[in-house]
Amino acid sequence: MLEVKDLAVSFEGVPFLHDVNLTVADGAVVAILGPSGSGKTTLLRTIAGLQRFDSGSIAWDGEPLDHTPPHARGFGLMFQDYALFPHMTVGANVAFGIEDRPDVDRRVAEVLGWVGLAGYEKRGVGHLSGGEQQRVALARSLAPEPKVLMLDEPVGSLDRTLRERIVPELRDLFVTHNITAIYVTHDQEEAFGIADRIVILRGGTVAQAGTPEQVWRAPVNAWVARFLGFTNVLTVNVSGGIAVAPWGAFEAPGVSDGTRQVIIRQDAISENGPLEAVVAQRSFRGGHYATYLEMSDGTILQAELDHAVEPGTLIRFRIDPDRVVGL
Repeated sequence: MLEVKDLAVSFEGVPFLHDVNLTVADGAVVAILGPSGSGKTTLLRTIAGLQRFDSGSIAWDGEPLDHTPPHARGFGLMFQDYALFPHMTVGANVAFGIEDRPDVDRRVAEVLGWVGLAGYEKRGVGHLSGGEQQRVALARSLAPEPKVLMLDEPVGSLDRTLRERIVPELRDLFVTHNITAIYVTHDQEEAFGIADRIVILRGGTVAQAGTPEQVWRAPVNAWVARFLGFTNVLTVNVSGGIAVAPWGAFEAPGVSDGTRQVIIRQDAISENGPLEAVVAQRSFRGGHYATYLEMSDGTILQAELDHAVEPGTLIRFRIDPDRVVGL
C-alpha cells in the first residue's frame, strides 16, 4: 500500500503542494483529477522520486521512501508523450530496462498480449498509429512488474473516439491483472470511467476524495460541483424541505434548514410545472439540447431538454426533487 501523508512541495519558496494525503491500496486504481496547475503532475513526480518535497512522508507498505532514489522504488511511470525510441522495434522498446531478465522475451510477449499487440515485436514504432504507440508505451511501463503504475495524462493526445475506447480497456486491464495504478487526468469522464477512487486537487491541495459515486452524488462545495460540470449552483433559503429562491420555490428534501447552497442537476429540469423562465439560448449537444433558462431575477439555469425550444420562448417547468443536492 502506498501512503502519502501531509506532503508539501515548493519551488523557490512558492508552494505547489500542501497538506496532501493519499492512500492507494494494493490493486486499486486511483485517479488524480484537477484543472491545469492544480499540482497533479507535481504530485506524481514527487511520488516517483523525481521531485524533492519539503515536508511530509511517502511510504510503501509502511517503509519510508524519503531517501529512496527513483530507480529503487519499483514504480512505473508513463507520460503523455510516451518517450518511445523511434529507431527501435516494438519488442526492443518494451524490453528496454529489463534486458537482463532471463525471461525477457516471454515477458515482452506477455505484456504485448495484455495491451492487444500480440505479435508486434518486430514492427517499427514509427509505422504505428497513435493508439498503437500508446499501447507500446503502456506495455513498456508494465514490463518490469511495477509495484505502482503511474500514468500522467496517458490518452490526452488521442482523439475523443479513441480515448473513449481505450479508457475502459485500461480499466479492464488493471482489474484483470490486479495492477495498482495512479492515473492523472484533467478529464472528468476519464477519471470516473477508470478509477476505484478519485482525488480532486485544487491549488495544490485535496479538495475532495472518495469513490466515483460519492464524489458525483455529493460534491463537498460549489467549486467541486462546478468543476464536475454542475452549472446550477444556487444559494437558497430552506425551510422544511422547501427551497426558496428569488424566482420561486422548489422541493429540496434532505437539505437542512437555513441559507444553503444547492445543486440543481441539469437533468432535473423538465417542462410543464409551476415555475416560469424565458429561454435565453440553446445549444444542440447530440443527445439533448442544452437550454439556458433566464429567471425573473436574471439567474440562468441550464436544462437538458430532448427537443429544441426557441430563444425568447416563455416556458413553464418543474424541478425533480430527487435531483436536488445540498452542499
